[in-house]
Amino acid sequence: MKKFQNKSELSLYLGALRANGSSIGFVPTMGALHHGHLSLVNKGLSENDFVVVSVFVNPTQFDNQEDLVKYPRTLDEDIILLKTVSDHKIIVYAPTVEDVYANSVTSQSFTFDGLEYEMEGAFRDGHFDGVGTIVKRLFEIVKPDNAYFGEKDFQQLQIIRKLVELHHLPLNVVGCPIHRASDGLAMSSRNTRLTKEHREIAPFIYKTLNTAKTMFGTKSAQKVTEWVNNQFKKQPLLEVEYFIIADIKTLKPVKRKSTRKSYRAFIAVYAGDIRLIDNIALN
Repeated sequence: MKKFQNKSELSLYLGALRANGSSIGFVPTMGALHHGHLSLVNKGLSENDFVVVSVFVNPTQFDNQEDLVKYPRTLDEDIILLKTVSDHKIIVYAPTVEDVYANSVTSQSFTFDGLEYEMEGAFRDGHFDGVGTIVKRLFEIVKPDNAYFGEKDFQQLQIIRKLVELHHLPLNVVGCPIHRASDGLAMSSRNTRLTKEHREIAPFIYKTLNTAKTMFGTKSAQKVTEWVNNQFKKQPLLEVEYFIIADIKTLKPVKRKSTRKSYRAFIAVYAGDIRLIDNIALN
């Protein structure tokens, strides 16, 4: 498996592949890979000749520095896991902070037509400036034909689509279904940090989302939201940061349902000091 830490060497290698007519897929990650990541890589390999997987814990998208320090870094294990998919068609880019940011580890300021102010943007100051900065930079380095993102971070997916649109970047952004454990918990690198008690109760998040989806067929968004918040008040090990039903295009909370619009329910929950997010399509 080819592994690069230097963007110049990576660019030369990818340039040679393109010169031979090969297509390039891209899966950006922060490492601590799991089967959710592998599902993105498999999707990329089904649609491209090669897939670049970046492994980079991006400092500019953490509003909580303790979270940045504690974020798992498992590059050797990540490579072993990727080799179970392909040893020859996957290219790993695991840069240093200096290789990506040079001497200025700062975010650019972005506007995403208001998408950045909803949900995660309201609770994580500067988060989407950090996301926009690193994703745009990685797109410029890798120059992929297609890039793959999971719908677990649906707001991020919509923001990256808007980034590509506003900056006229020549690539296709592909959203992929949420990959879940057998008990319904959305796959996340943070799951490994859950205590035994919190891991046992965490599937309650998806169970509640499924019931909310059923309720949304006959009840208002306000009634569903009240019900969800009341359910979590009965779970002392889980604390809701937000539950929002939103229009998938604008990400603004729904006030009155329309049959002409599509909606998703979004949730952020603390299990101890571990923050988990999830979402579900409602119609």
